[in-house]
Amino acid sequence: MFLFLFTCLGAILLPAYIEDVISVEENRSAECLLFQKKKLLEELGENRLPYLTPSDADFHQLWKTKYSKLIFRKSDTVPEELHQMVQESFLTLREHDCFFQDLVRIKGKDFLTPVSRILIGNPGCTYKYLNTRLFTVPWPTEGYDIKYCSPRIHDACKALMRLNDYLHIEAVRALQGQNFFETKIKDTTLIDREQSFATSLTEQGSVSRGQSSVCVAEDDRSLKNRTSYNLTLLNYMDPLQMLYLKQEPYFGMGNVAVSWHHDENLVERSTVAVYSYSCEDSAIQESNEQELKGRDPAVWHVGLKVAWDIETPGLAVPLHQGDIYLMLDDLNMTHQHCVLAGLSPRFSSTHRVADSSRGTLEYIIGRCELALQNLQTDSDSMALSLKSLEATVVKQVEEIHNEVEFEWLRQFWFQGKRYLKCTDWWLKPMAKLEEFWRKLEVMTSLLLSEVRKEQQIEEQRNETISCFLLLLKERQKLRKEWTARCQSDAAESLPEDQKPECHPFWTDDDESNMPLPYDLEEVIAYLQNLVQ
Repeated sequence: MFLFLFTCLGAILLPAYIEDVISVEENRSAECLLFQKKKLLEELGENRLPYLTPSDADFHQLWKTKYSKLIFRKSDTVPEELHQMVQESFLTLREHDCFFQDLVRIKGKDFLTPVSRILIGNPGCTYKYLNTRLFTVPWPTEGYDIKYCSPRIHDACKALMRLNDYLHIEAVRALQGQNFFETKIKDTTLIDREQSFATSLTEQGSVSRGQSSVCVAEDDRSLKNRTSYNLTLLNYMDPLQMLYLKQEPYFGMGNVAVSWHHDENLVERSTVAVYSYSCEDSAIQESNEQELKGRDPAVWHVGLKVAWDIETPGLAVPLHQGDIYLMLDDLNMTHQHCVLAGLSPRFSSTHRVADSSRGTLEYIIGRCELALQNLQTDSDSMALSLKSLEATVVKQVEEIHNEVEFEWLRQFWFQGKRYLKCTDWWLKPMAKLEEFWRKLEVMTSLLLSEVRKEQQIEEQRNETISCFLLLLKERQKLRKEWTARCQSDAAESLPEDQKPECHPFWTDDDESNMPLPYDLEEVIAYLQNLVQ
């Protein structure tokens, strides 16, 4: 029972210390897990589970046997020119106020993350965590017209793209070194990595994702897919500006910046690569490590534990300027990690292979186009009508209607005008999605008109209405929720350019000429009466 409790509890992310997505199952059972956490902590009492740091004799043996898929690269193994570019990009983005606290939602409540973030990556990519969809500030990519607010922001995004390519190479090499794949990359650019990378730094212009210096043999496609990062989530935190930092509860590791978690919304068994830059000064680095029991509280650390095991000690690995660590293969699933705060401000660039099956602009445009196939225009009168009233078709169209409204349009505008600090790239795609959405509103209105007609066969009509009604109720519920979120105290506390916008929104006397009201209560009541 003790083992089960610890396993479940490691997945909990308390509202004030959240980094990544928790699964739907974890979110739904949060109350149960909180109860279990309380019970476990009561059982532990004043005791804490053991953990090791580099000052412990068995540290490296423990790492080798229980944490072998955590790969660490000290800063002096990374090209100096890359360090300079990346660290300057962090400072540039901070100087331009491009790091933002996210307003995330847990158990029906909104919380501001203490860590400030920005997502940079492939154009059109998104990353969702805790009911919040972040939209990439696109890095310079061939074939895309990306206008940045300043040349320095362009250079910062370009530097992070170069870091992304470098970490891809490092991940491939690390996986091969651990013999996780039988096939080997045959391209000689891997052998001459540093030389080819140094050359690439001097090249002019943008580099597309297809122009990476890594060429992977056909048999190594799986390896490439699990290491080809499509975005990076940048984090920034100054612990001295925090009024309160939570204590790590199980091992007694000290102040926690990010609680125990698995990274979510990733391609299965994909590698996560992290570049850490803590703005250290000599006073902080001169703490007396020899006199400390456990980890040095002045230095940032990454903490790890085995998720299904309370017998194995935890690990706390110090992070200094320019250090890199990789979580290979299934480490992110079998283990959990946390970030332990030091005293200095810290940036990190966390490169991921995000699961983009439902999270790209290309995907949602394709979904909208699929839904609009059920809309037709009369060649003579130009009147609009629906091709099919079959329940399966109606269900698909209205599901897409909800998806584009609540997973894209409202998610984007809920984050205010933050993206305009870097680029206006997303404005045109969002305008296109809103145009699609307005047509979907027309299709919902047409459907409502059809089900009102008495000449329809009652059984077929009732089947259509029943399906239609469920999705309208969901739409009404979500509109109320998003409207309330935009007016919450947490939302009101944000700077003016970051305050959520409740968009799209209209009133009955609005000039937007919407075919249906924003509040669907009367429509829902009418449909319910039809099927009674």
